Amino acid sequence: MNQKEIKELIELLVENDIAEFEMERGDVKLHIKRAGADHAPQLVQVSAPSVQAVPLVPVAAPLLSASPPPVSADAAKPVAVPPSSAADEEANLHIVKSPIVGTFYESASPGAPPFVVVGDSVKEGQVLCIIEAMKLMNEIEADASGEIAKQFVNNGSPVEYGMALFAIRKS
Repeated sequence: MNQKEIKELIELLVENDIAEFEMERGDVKLHIKRAGADHAPQLVQVSAPSVQAVPLVPVAAPLLSASPPPVSADAAKPVAVPPSSAADEEANLHIVKSPIVGTFYESASPGAPPFVVVGDSVKEGQVLCIIEAMKLMNEIEADASGEIAKQFVNNGSPVEYGMALFAIRKS
């Protein structure tokens, strides 16, 4: 793997907002980890017999927003939310997290209805979505029974390990 290939790989990881990546090809092992959204990826480890690691020129991460959007006077006013009701509601939510890195799909095929939508009742073991990883479709099942309160990921979006997918209000 040459420096140009590594640079292209880093650019792909930045475009897809992937925080960590590890690859082995033959005797070469590559591990790339980004420190955060504001930092460019860094080459953490390259090991291969008879191949010397070449320092990479950091790739500039895309600038999402240089300054926060303007806030109107009405939007700056605080909204009174009773703390007990919000805390009670959040306490009864079970978060279903992604067990793998991949691409989130809410239905079995394009054009098919989603497995679940916000407001649906689900039972433990019911399929909630599919995460595609390395051309394998992995069904993600509910690990609690209740009502779907929130969906955190959009269809076709990349997901990382441990990322919140759904919130289920336990029944």
